[in-house]
Amino acid sequence: MLTLFLVALASATLLPGGSEVWLAREWCQGHPGGMLWVVATAGNSLGSLINVALGRYARHFQGRRWFPVSPAGLARGERWYCHFGEWSLLLAWMPVVGDPLTVLAGVFRLPWWRAAALILVAKGSRYALVLMLAEAWLAPLC
Repeated sequence: MLTLFLVALASATLLPGGSEVWLAREWCQGHPGGMLWVVATAGNSLGSLINVALGRYARHFQGRRWFPVSPAGLARGERWYCHFGEWSLLLAWMPVVGDPLTVLAGVFRLPWWRAAALILVAKGSRYALVLMLAEAWLAPLC
């Protein structure tokens, strides 16, 4: 279970990971689905909140040459975020776009409690779906 938590946490940061595979593996080994859901959701949500914190902190360095986002890119992100707003965090579960969305939430100073609530809903929904799919498709194989 600790491994699942750590893999889920790392998967939510900008590091690559495969928490869904670990979740399905643990489920096949007979661990209770509810406990797996809580552990994976908590780890992945915490990882996304680390991204939010990084976004909040990174804004202090935006004038530096080494800053990874150009002023034009930051303006584009700001327009996009202003258009879709905090509700875009409901897409935080998606590969590729989810992690940058959580960083943007930090850059644009979304209050912690709203970021956490939206991220928990997104991540919890994804892991609930993964567990339902594992039960439907993997049960005969486990």
